[in-house]
Amino acid sequence: MNKTKSYDVAIDILRIIAILAVILIHTTTRTLEVVKYDLNSYLLTFSLNQIPRFAVPIFILISGFVLELNYDSNMDYRKYFQKRINKIFIPYVFWSFLYYFFIYKTHSTNFLQALLEGNASYQLYFIPTLIIFYLLFPFLHKFFTKLENFYFLSALLIIELYLLYTNYTFGQFPFFYPLSIMLLNYFFFLFGMVISKNLQKLLMLGKYIWLILIFLLINMFLVVNQGYTNYLKTHDYFKFYSSFRPIILTYTILIFLFLYLILSKINWNKRIIKKISSLSFFVFFVHVVILELTWNLFAKGVFEKLNHTKNFVFFDLIFFCIVTSVSFLSAFLIHKIPKISTITG
Repeated sequence: MNKTKSYDVAIDILRIIAILAVILIHTTTRTLEVVKYDLNSYLLTFSLNQIPRFAVPIFILISGFVLELNYDSNMDYRKYFQKRINKIFIPYVFWSFLYYFFIYKTHSTNFLQALLEGNASYQLYFIPTLIIFYLLFPFLHKFFTKLENFYFLSALLIIELYLLYTNYTFGQFPFFYPLSIMLLNYFFFLFGMVISKNLQKLLMLGKYIWLILIFLLINMFLVVNQGYTNYLKTHDYFKFYSSFRPIILTYTILIFLFLYLILSKINWNKRIIKKISSLSFFVFFVHVVILELTWNLFAKGVFEKLNHTKNFVFFDLIFFCIVTSVSFLSAFLIHKIPKISTITG
């Protein structure tokens, strides 16, 4: 069946929220690193670090949603593959090269391995996994009827929860890195595909919006408390830094449901939202450069002075706002250059 391209403004807003969440995680992580993970003294910073942990899972969910919403079954795999290469792989290689050779120049692996594992810079780790999902999507699409079956989807959810529990409790899977991240995120991608074809059923959940909000707030508290408690028990920063835990799966789905139901009811200026959203991919890649420059130029000195006087309450929000605004401004200016987004995202 041939399809005309669909546009969902709520999904674009969720994409913007997700990139803001990524930046908040990284700016607050810098503070926690500097204070040697003193969670008790920096509980607000820690909470701001944990609340946006839905960021990467919701990116993957959105990817499944948008691909299924706009997929043209008549497009041959070669053309589909070429389109995906142009959209994600070329910018990924460009930024990996930049980070590997010019930003973080000390490495334990060669560039090719860094590219395969997504570790040229820490925010790139899930991009190889996303590429794998993109490549697998046409084959998953063929089994969509099976995927949206309630019992089959429930079984996949139970398996995902078990994998997340095992990974979080006993340590990260000893698999090739993109494969392990894929195993911990496949349900988000499939859930996004299924939701995109069942929007009317999703919108019917609007009458339960307050109940969803209550469960969402409970999950939010559990995410923060779990990271806090488990880190104090083990002193393993993975216990709070990991975005792949069973509780974050339910938390992400509740965040998605709540925000989508709210955002879908508002009459947005689609042109403005579309423009901001179009900058988000570049912002995802560049914000770590901006973070490092901001920190080294003045944020580090400001934090040391504020910390000395114990007056650091608003530092994290100010640091976040500066990195975010400069990153989006950079994206806006760079996108003024014709065709550059093909390379930079």
